[in-house]
Amino acid sequence: MPHRSEKLPLGLEEEYLLIDPETRALAARQPKGFMEDCRKRLGGKVMYEFLQCQVEIGTGVCATIPQARSEILELRAIISETAREHGMAMIAASTHPWAHWKDQEPVDMDRYRILGAEHRTLARRMAICGMHVHAGIEDKNLRVELMAQMSYFLPHLLALSGSSPFWEGADTGLKSFRPIIIGDLPRSGFPEVFENWNDWTDMLEDLEVPGLVSDASRIWWDIRPSVRHPTLEIRVCDICTWAEDGLTIAALYQSILAYLCHLRGRNERRRHYRRILLAENKWRAMRYGVEAQMADFGKRELKSVCDLTDELIELVSPFAEELGCLDEVRHAATICRRGTSSDHQIRVYTEALEGGADEQAAKCAVVDWLVEQSAVAQGPAAPA
Repeated sequence: MPHRSEKLPLGLEEEYLLIDPETRALAARQPKGFMEDCRKRLGGKVMYEFLQCQVEIGTGVCATIPQARSEILELRAIISETAREHGMAMIAASTHPWAHWKDQEPVDMDRYRILGAEHRTLARRMAICGMHVHAGIEDKNLRVELMAQMSYFLPHLLALSGSSPFWEGADTGLKSFRPIIIGDLPRSGFPEVFENWNDWTDMLEDLEVPGLVSDASRIWWDIRPSVRHPTLEIRVCDICTWAEDGLTIAALYQSILAYLCHLRGRNERRRHYRRILLAENKWRAMRYGVEAQMADFGKRELKSVCDLTDELIELVSPFAEELGCLDEVRHAATICRRGTSSDHQIRVYTEALEGGADEQAAKCAVVDWLVEQSAVAQGPAAPA
C-alpha cells in the first residue's frame, strides 16, 4: 500500500546518559579511551554529544523494523558493555533524577564550542537525551508535504515516549520535561508549513544569507528535513528506556507516513491545523503522557491518549502489515495501558519514599531501576 516510489527505509538515533555506578551521579567526564573503544567496535555508528555524560548511536539504513531491532539491540549492548569496562553504566532516559547541568563538562570539539558560544546557558542546559527517527523519502516535495501533515501526530508519539519526569532533583509533575529544555532554543517546536521544496530552501536562504543561521542543522524543529540525508526526521520524542517502545514509535512513524502516501496517491491529504492547536496537544502529552486527554480536532472533542492510540492503530494497521511491523504498531496499546518509563520512574521513586527511604535514596533507586531496565528490550506487560 505505500506509495510506489517511497519505500520509507528507517534510521534510528538514540542518545544515552553515562553514570557513575557507585554514586549514581552523571559521569561529568568520560574516562580516557571510552570513545576510542566504542569506535573500534561500532565505527561511525557512535558519536559524541554536547556533554561528556552523553553518548549517541545511530543505525544504518534499515529497510524494516526487524532490521532496526537487530541494530538497536546490538548498539545498546555494546555501549553498555563498553561503559562497564570503563567504570560507568548506561541509562536510556531523557533526564537524570537529580543532576544539574552546571556540573557537566562539554565535549571539547569545535562544533560544540561554537554552539556553546552562540547559545550560552541554553546550550549548557542540554543535559538531556532524545530519540530521532529518519524516514527515507526521495521526493523532496513530498518530504516537506508530509512534514506538515505528520505534525498532527507528533504529540501522540511524544506521549508514548516519556522518560523525563525529573529535572535537577525535582519531580516536575510532567511526564516529559525534556521538550521544555529543547523549547528554549531558537527555531524549535513545530515546523512552518511549506508549499514545496523550493519554499523550504528559500526560507533557508533568508536565514543564511544575512548571517542569521549558518546552516539548516541549527533548526531544531520537532520534525524537519534532514540536513545530511534524503530523509524526514522526527525529533520530538524522549529516548525510550525499553528498546521495544522506541521501535514501536519508529513503526508508527513509518506506518503513518505510508498512510499519508496512500492518501496522496488518491489526490487526498490530511488537514493542516494551527500551530497553537498542535502545541496544546503537545503540552498535554508533556504534562500527562499516556494519561492525557488530547483534542481530536476533526471532531472537536477530547479523547484519552489510549483511545486516540487505538484509533491510530486501526487507521494504520493495513500499512503496518504491508511494512511488516504490525506487532510493533499494536504494542502502542500496551504502552498506553502499562505506562511509559516516566510512569514507572515515578512509581519506583514513590514506593521508595513510602518504604522509608529519604529523597536521595529514592532517586538512587530510580537510577538503579533505569540501569537495569535499559538493558531489557521489553518492558512489563500491560495490567489485565
